[in-house]
Amino acid sequence: MPFLIKLAKIMDTINKAVGHLCGLFAVLMVLVVFTVVVLRYGFGISFIWMQESYVWLHAFIFMLGAGFTYLSNEHVRIDVFYRDASKKYKSFVDILGNVIFVFPFLYIIWKYSFTFVKRSFQINEISREVGGLPALYILKSVILFFCIFLLIQSISNIIKSIKDISEFNDT
Repeated sequence: MPFLIKLAKIMDTINKAVGHLCGLFAVLMVLVVFTVVVLRYGFGISFIWMQESYVWLHAFIFMLGAGFTYLSNEHVRIDVFYRDASKKYKSFVDILGNVIFVFPFLYIIWKYSFTFVKRSFQINEISREVGGLPALYILKSVILFFCIFLLIQSISNIIKSIKDISEFNDT
């Protein structure tokens, strides 16, 4: 069990680092949007690549930050039965929820997006807009990273729930 706890801490650290990166992306996105607005309405200048860059940053924040959100327990949850339940009950619900809902969800997303992303890499896909950002496959590959970061956080949460249950049984 100590090995699994250490593994869970490593997984949490990865998602914390990605979460902090997403925080930087949020600041950068605000600066880019501000710049786009000032250039467009103040000077009548517009750059497609700059407009696309804040859309990309927005996608990065949400897709890459999902694992950090789950780590921070800030995700959407229906708390009717969960909120006032015991720690042992919550641990069982968390394990079942990850196994029954999160894992199949991530499998489906991975399965259907992998060929989508692979094809984008193969054709060296770029923006459809003239003057848009190159390397559209980078944006599309974020779907796969979403699956990876959320998967490792789900595994970490399962490990921590098993630890909580075993501690409850030891007392």
